[in-house]
Amino acid sequence: MNERSVSALVALAVIVSLSFCAAAFGGDHEKSSPVIPQIQNVAPTFVDSTVPTNGDVNPYGVAFVPDDFPRGGVLHGGDLIVSNFNNLNNLQGTGTTIVRIVNGETPATFFQGQMGLGLTTALTVLRRGFVLVGDVPSTDGSGQCVAISGPEQNVGQGGLLVINKKGKLVKTIASAKFLNGPWDMTLIDRGDHATAFVANVLSGTVTRLELKVTGDGDGDSDDRVVVERETQIASGYAIGCAGSAFVAGPTGVALDEKRDILYVSSTGDNGIFAIERASDRESDAGMGKLVVSDAKHLHGPLGLILAPNGDLISAQGDAFNPDPTQPSEIVEFTREGKFVAQVSVDPAEGGAFGLALRAHGDDFVFAAVDDNVPDIQIWVVH
Repeated sequence: MNERSVSALVALAVIVSLSFCAAAFGGDHEKSSPVIPQIQNVAPTFVDSTVPTNGDVNPYGVAFVPDDFPRGGVLHGGDLIVSNFNNLNNLQGTGTTIVRIVNGETPATFFQGQMGLGLTTALTVLRRGFVLVGDVPSTDGSGQCVAISGPEQNVGQGGLLVINKKGKLVKTIASAKFLNGPWDMTLIDRGDHATAFVANVLSGTVTRLELKVTGDGDGDSDDRVVVERETQIASGYAIGCAGSAFVAGPTGVALDEKRDILYVSSTGDNGIFAIERASDRESDAGMGKLVVSDAKHLHGPLGLILAPNGDLISAQGDAFNPDPTQPSEIVEFTREGKFVAQVSVDPAEGGAFGLALRAHGDDFVFAAVDDNVPDIQIWVVH
């Protein structure tokens, strides 16, 4: 079988020009239909393994590569990539790979890092030719967070790895204050400048990073991703060890760019919060406004994305407020907090985490990991 990326398969499925990654939507398509009702009674179009040749498991982050991503590297516009949190022994905080999903075949390894990284849901792609990914390592290699000694005793603060389009590590961005356990991330990408919003699982904060981007990720000396400014814009979310989830804290972040509202899903608080004036605020908004509080459908929310119509789509990790009758659910809410629909990615608890969406009007590709298997489920809707 010839190697076929998800982007090629989307073309085969006759999906028209999906021209942007839906980490953030401005609102131009707010008349679009909700996403989850269109897939909840439909089998995924593709289901693919996320396990690379080194055996890493527990997929966390999911991201589509922008269509205008520069050529000449391993990745192509429309590709789907996944970061792995565990190693082949299923020890948390020890995964070292980012893979490119290739339908029906072993995932192609885009990036192979050093031992013991623990690559998180904080996976994003810059249009100038770079991939950013967070790591939260198990410092003693045990894959365990022991509450009696505190998370910092055996869970490292990690940082953001900057990787060029050829899969080579350019630098690691670290900060004890502003990047203390980068667990998830979303972007405003303007090409030579980008704004990254990072949820920090060890400090219970959200940080805004202003980035300057030069070069095109081809490995030349002019390749640079530089932090020009750091601002803490939210804090106070519950943190701590969380058993099967390793650590818990603020996890998913999704930006409504038109309204300049950053939504934050907090696992331990079992809620989704809104931070206003996210892109320019100079003060810490605390936890922000609680917008989704639904004990029936929220079960320790993790990954979070915004649908084209402005709805919030949240993965439930089941580490908090579990319900065995609703395992591994992906749940859609209106931004006012009204439940819309849900779909399960696994009959057992603890499978849902990272999400990604590419959309144009009512056409979309939706991807969700099942880290129990582990695999990624992809729905193509046209």
